[in-house]
Amino acid sequence: MHKPAQTIDAHSVMFITQRPELVMVEGKGSWLTDNNGKRYLDFLQGWAVNCLGHGNPGMIEALNTQAKKLINPSPAFYNEPMIGLSNLLTANSCFNKVFFANSGAEANEGAIKLARKWGQLNKSGAFEIITFDHSFHGRTLATMSASGKPGWDTMFAPQVPGFFKADLNDLDSVKKLVTKNTVAVMLEPVQGEGGVIPVTAEFMQSLRKFTKENNILLIVDEVQAGCGRTGTLFAYQHYGIEPDIMTLGKGIGGGVPLAALLATDAIACFVPGDQGGTYNGNPLMTAVGISVIEQLLAPGFLDSVKKKGELLSSELLSLSEEFHLGGERGQGLLRALILGKDIGGKLVDLARDRAPEGLLINSPRPNLLRFMPALNVADDEIRQMCNILRELLKQVA
Repeated sequence: MHKPAQTIDAHSVMFITQRPELVMVEGKGSWLTDNNGKRYLDFLQGWAVNCLGHGNPGMIEALNTQAKKLINPSPAFYNEPMIGLSNLLTANSCFNKVFFANSGAEANEGAIKLARKWGQLNKSGAFEIITFDHSFHGRTLATMSASGKPGWDTMFAPQVPGFFKADLNDLDSVKKLVTKNTVAVMLEPVQGEGGVIPVTAEFMQSLRKFTKENNILLIVDEVQAGCGRTGTLFAYQHYGIEPDIMTLGKGIGGGVPLAALLATDAIACFVPGDQGGTYNGNPLMTAVGISVIEQLLAPGFLDSVKKKGELLSSELLSLSEEFHLGGERGQGLLRALILGKDIGGKLVDLARDRAPEGLLINSPRPNLLRFMPALNVADDEIRQMCNILRELLKQVA
């Protein structure tokens, strides 16, 4: 029995988006519960943030233990979890240096600054960065300018100049934009907000070859695609290449505000005063990050993500065939169902409002749905989600 719906007075919360009249109060694994006691199967997980689901015991233990010891000594000092997580990330990647931040946008802002600093020192002040149409790099002025979302480069004009947009998976479109001022190419291995569009292996490998030959840095924005989401610890590892800079966010904290900027020794050229932040690398967040990465690296975990991704893919393909939709795409547990018509928003609302249990999904474009479940989602929960979707597609069709 659900309690009668409660009236919500949220007048003091600044309006930035349409929110339904409900308050989420509790979460466990792949399930959220609202203030009326209704449960929701969560295939959003905070936009790929809660990579280990809600209420992960390892993360809670790390938070509790660290909170009793030290929360923030200030970034003027080293702390143990900061060093521990840096070592864990560099030991399992091609990078040597890590700077911690609080959000993916902040990590990407740092990557832009680092590339421009490197250009000042090594390439006669080169500062231009080539990004891609439909890309999404964050909501700061610089990362909005870098993003390829239509209109985002002028929404708060004047914005940050120096970003030019190429077409994903088209090397010629990159080459046409290169000038003597080009310092870097920045891309997401899977464009998430753009509609879950993976970079092809051929394009990534030829892009890396081209950037090396032309003394241009390669930055991979793995804020959404990193930290196990695609079935490898980092998405660039699918391609057999080594980037110069990588950014992480979302999954690295498993739900707490944590992000990272990683670079090779050759590129890490910040000097005192160039980069900082009051909360950056604080022991409370980095302790949680250690728990997250250790769980992702546990024997068999990443293999299970690949298998779950294959299951989700095959279930979505079955739906596509049954309802004559446009197929599915993605990598690992970042996937999209191509609807072929603009019914995404309607399906999102129907799924959330469904009784007795709701489903949380996302439609970054009106003609598709995006799925970002916990990486430890149960196989039965994947099938349950697809069965709910089948029921909703029958209503809409």
